[in-house]
Amino acid sequence: MFKKVVIALILLLPALVLYASKKPDDLHVERSISINATAEQIFPLINEFYQWEKWTPYNKDPAMKKLFSGSPKGVGATYTWKGNKDVGEGEITITDSTPPNKIVLDLHMIQPFEAHNAVVFTLSTDGKMTKVTWAMDCKQNLVSKVMDVFYSMDSMIGNDFAAGLAKLKLATET
Repeated sequence: MFKKVVIALILLLPALVLYASKKPDDLHVERSISINATAEQIFPLINEFYQWEKWTPYNKDPAMKKLFSGSPKGVGATYTWKGNKDVGEGEITITDSTPPNKIVLDLHMIQPFEAHNAVVFTLSTDGKMTKVTWAMDCKQNLVSKVMDVFYSMDSMIGNDFAAGLAKLKLATET
């Protein structure tokens, strides 16, 4: 029986890799929320990494080491972290800040997987409501494509974005 399982795995592995390799090289993840506040009220909570403590979904390790450097806010602000398996290790830097509508970040993940991603927050006000969109674009290597066969990267990252946006809404509206 064990021999049959091993043979089946050996035969299925190339098919899995071939299937995964056909997935798109680019991944775009995006989530939005409407917040009952102006863009001017919301913008500082995103544009200053110290403010992320109020809403980020990525504070999953109470012992996580954090370092804030560069500018205190806006272009040049940098946030570096290192934590357990739930948060990994990485660095994020604000590369463009256009108050009160757009913040662009360069996300460099070191652990659990090396990756460079472009992250963009856009804020558009309509009356008393502001639509906040959190988007990320990245290149997928073969490993992430194989992972995506079993668990949607869009769902995994998108669920975090949705949770963070809900916390941002709560932090802004209360």
